[in-house]
Amino acid sequence: MSLSLRADAKYALLVPTSMGLRLTAANGQPMHTGGPLTIQVTSAESNVASVSSFLGLPVKVLTKFVKGSPMSRLIKDNLAQRHMDYEGLDVDQGGAWGYRHQFNIADSGYGSRGPRVWNDRAGEVGLTLSAEDFDLDRIFGKEGVQIVHLSGLIGALSSETTQCCLAIARAAKAHGSCISFDLNHRASFWKGREQELREAFTEIASVSDILVGNEEDFQLCLGLEGPEPGGEGIAEKIDSFKGMIKRAGEAFPNASVFGTTLREVRSANQHEWGAILSVGDEWHVVEPRSIGVLDRIGGGDGFVGGLLYAILRGWEPAKWGQFGWACGALAATMLTDYGQPADEAQVWSVWQGNARVQR
Repeated sequence: MSLSLRADAKYALLVPTSMGLRLTAANGQPMHTGGPLTIQVTSAESNVASVSSFLGLPVKVLTKFVKGSPMSRLIKDNLAQRHMDYEGLDVDQGGAWGYRHQFNIADSGYGSRGPRVWNDRAGEVGLTLSAEDFDLDRIFGKEGVQIVHLSGLIGALSSETTQCCLAIARAAKAHGSCISFDLNHRASFWKGREQELREAFTEIASVSDILVGNEEDFQLCLGLEGPEPGGEGIAEKIDSFKGMIKRAGEAFPNASVFGTTLREVRSANQHEWGAILSVGDEWHVVEPRSIGVLDRIGGGDGFVGGLLYAILRGWEPAKWGQFGWACGALAATMLTDYGQPADEAQVWSVWQGNARVQR
């Protein structure tokens, strides 16, 4: 089975997003103990797109910037280093208490100490992202996009971004682009907006071709029954996860691809990592197996990024989940929130468990 992708499209993948910065204490230390920090550019949606951009497919980012900000310059330079085209307005800061790019303040964790992330998003310029910032008829009609990837993070960030994602989904559908939707529920984003967001997410899911989420995402975003409780580990719950995906397929028949990752945390640096993919009437299951984790943030995005790359390349569905799993595992070995594959062979080596030196 393959999805119908526009052959005349300029861009393989397009993502709307609010770009930000991540601050991380060095050497796996907790943030509250002080010491050297690293700064990097991040967003869930650009994390997903990085797999395709590093492996040579044309990618476009729709976002918004703070005019004259050194953080904005850092973000633009980083997107260029990731081989991504970007489009977005530069807006005036409005003084020292005006707009800025958001910060994620992260402790990567180590051993028995789990990671912690503190979101600092007040005044975030991405809160104002609007469909009116972009010429959607040009982007989807004249330029063309094969897959639009939407995330529940940008979708729920603010009322403006919710409406922006709805408009993008409608434009994509009208112009024959496929739509990928990673539900990505965040309780703090949904507080006080449950009905508004349930309606918006349901509309986007109803026109999506690819739906991805974990058990909480499907329950909290779309109101679907999750996996049955019980079982000693994540591997024993696979049949329950399949049941959840079947219910999602019945509720959203437009989608032909459903995916979820499976993660069991042994320590901050060792996880059992697996995945389930439903493509039409076929199941493709990656049984959980142990992976080393340098930094877990972005592993789920890596899975989605690898899945979409495999679809864009036109591979058979059996390889979609394998490549997605391996891209998620690869991202967990890097200090950036996104995997930076050198080539496809490196990803397949991760899948094969081949960590031997390459000379």
